[in-house]
Amino acid sequence: MSIKKRVLFLTQEMSPYTDLSEISEIVKKLPLYTQDNGMEIRVLMPRFGSINERRHRLHEVVRLSGMNIIINDDDYPLIIKVASLPGARLQVYFLDNEEFFKRKFMFEDQAGKLFDDNQDRMVFFCKGAVETVRKFGWAPDVVHCHGWMTSLVPFYLRTAYKDDPLFKKSKIVYSVYNESLESNFNKDFFTKASINNLQPKDLAAYQNSAGDVKLHKGAMEYADALIQGAKKLDATLAKEMKATNKPSLSYHDMDSYLPAYFDFYKGLMN
Repeated sequence: MSIKKRVLFLTQEMSPYTDLSEISEIVKKLPLYTQDNGMEIRVLMPRFGSINERRHRLHEVVRLSGMNIIINDDDYPLIIKVASLPGARLQVYFLDNEEFFKRKFMFEDQAGKLFDDNQDRMVFFCKGAVETVRKFGWAPDVVHCHGWMTSLVPFYLRTAYKDDPLFKKSKIVYSVYNESLESNFNKDFFTKASINNLQPKDLAAYQNSAGDVKLHKGAMEYADALIQGAKKLDATLAKEMKATNKPSLSYHDMDSYLPAYFDFYKGLMN
């Protein structure tokens, strides 16, 4: 009997838990379709405070919790929770930390001001997601990242974790959307994102010529393949995506993206 191929979905959003952008609906349907077509999947996302734990029946996975994620010499406890997607045989894993995710809003406060620690929350999620998969002991054939909050994962897997046998054969797919909330990131980002033995200079791909943080740009450089997630990409993003010359999939609407993405996965695996 052939071994099932494995796809890991890392996302900042997923319906019905969040409904901030098109990512939420795409990621709700995609893992189910992939699983129904014979692949083994895992889904990881942040446990934002807006997610009602009682209604969605989240509970802690004690065997996976207990790790500490280090950001700029500070330790932050990582709590892993899980819930079953309503009406489906699919589990979703939530990465939680009281300091980063207890608040009732996702990325900005009630007045619409971006949280100053979004860069810290992002580093926590990206490193925490990789460490959680390592704790699973589960080697993915494809790692599909959705949203700017996952954009450090391609970098980490190709640098800090490049010798980890779990990820050596993984193909990294990055879906490119327009939204990226790095406008209030500061120069400390490069230090905070330099996990393990990395140095700030190693993140050169994540900045433009002026030294500004550009998350999509860095993620596209380290990913193996790209998908246009938004119907109309920002002109600069579209140009950068084309310039990578990497395997890519153009935009597909909600009526056709599921088989297109699935076939794209199969092509990368072969």
